[in-house]
Amino acid sequence: MPPALSATDFITFPPEQAALGQLLFYDKILSGNKNISCGTCHHPKFGTSDGVSLGIGEGGVGLGKDRHGGTGHARIERRVPRNALALWNLGARDVHTLMHDGRISRADTYNNGFNTPAEEWLPGGLNSLLAAQALFPLTSETEMAGGTGENEVAGAVYDRIDKGWPIIAKRVRSIPEYGHRFVAAFDHINTPKDVTIVEIANALAAFQALEFQSYDSPFDRYLGGDEGALDASQKRGKALFFKAGQCASCHSGPLFSDQKFHALGLPPFGPGRTRRFDLIARDVGRMGESDDIADAYRFRTPMLRNVALTAPYGHNGAYANLADMIHHHGDPVGRFDSWMPDDAGLPEVPWLRSVDFIIMQDKAEITRQRRGIAPIGQGLTVSNIDDIAAFLKALTGATLDTPPLGVPSTVPSGLTVD
Repeated sequence: MPPALSATDFITFPPEQAALGQLLFYDKILSGNKNISCGTCHHPKFGTSDGVSLGIGEGGVGLGKDRHGGTGHARIERRVPRNALALWNLGARDVHTLMHDGRISRADTYNNGFNTPAEEWLPGGLNSLLAAQALFPLTSETEMAGGTGENEVAGAVYDRIDKGWPIIAKRVRSIPEYGHRFVAAFDHINTPKDVTIVEIANALAAFQALEFQSYDSPFDRYLGGDEGALDASQKRGKALFFKAGQCASCHSGPLFSDQKFHALGLPPFGPGRTRRFDLIARDVGRMGESDDIADAYRFRTPMLRNVALTAPYGHNGAYANLADMIHHHGDPVGRFDSWMPDDAGLPEVPWLRSVDFIIMQDKAEITRQRRGIAPIGQGLTVSNIDDIAAFLKALTGATLDTPPLGVPSTVPSGLTVD
């Protein structure tokens, strides 16, 4: 079993920066068309995810499973290609790789401390990997930036990935309350005009690192010596998880992730996260970042604390519940072959219906993906699956209903809060 997780395992940030980050996280001012915030797709109501297989980002309307594709010219052109990742414990010191394909990591590849899609154009001064990650939803057409002809941010990003960030920073610092808060929160900021995207990203990281810490689950109490913290089913599930079921071979350590990449063979659907030269709606996973054929269809091992709250599961949200996801681990080829489109939790978008599952018609691609499935775990009985699911539910934090900061009722821009 892993060592216990505690407050000392997390990066610490000034509380004033975290409080500022809270407002920015839920403020739609950061999006190109000012119609979506970070919190829209990473909301506490849905375990810091969005409750659907593939999200509806910029242009959508509503929250969670009630969100739809919008109307008129603003309606979405495609879904977000991958399931919205939960944010629990991303501020831990040991986290070194983020995103389903690991395209954001700590490294000296570009002499700035990080390996990211911005390469050498990533600005200096970012306080953490989490701050680096916070920059990229702002540049994504489907997530927050919007279409190229819709706003100045999207147009600038089309020119080069870093060109949109100064526009967003000027928007934010021009709001008097934000300007004053940045001066108070950052020692090197003397006037609002000094605020850049770096301070915005650092504030967002400070908030997420504080707000989404979780290490007070029944399992944590069990690690502390409370044998009664787990019931009989959860104890059986624990034994399977750490021994016979081999789950901990990948979901290892106090964060329940080896931060490596594995080919689970989840059934493909949606637009895929294609590379520039891909002509089909596929998602090659880690290979899209590494350009190594050995990484084809491999995705990062997710961390599991509060996993019972973050359905659906998998890099594309292929499974609606824990039991089905665990079953897939025990029989990936069989489940790949038997999965049906109705198993996907996709909000209805009528104009995308004809393309949502088009990849499944490409027999050659399906053969490639099926061939790439790596052996994982072993066959599991129904009772095994139920017990492992029970154990995973014991990883749910006890104080999630009383977060340090919560969702603000208003934000300085005056825009609506989801």
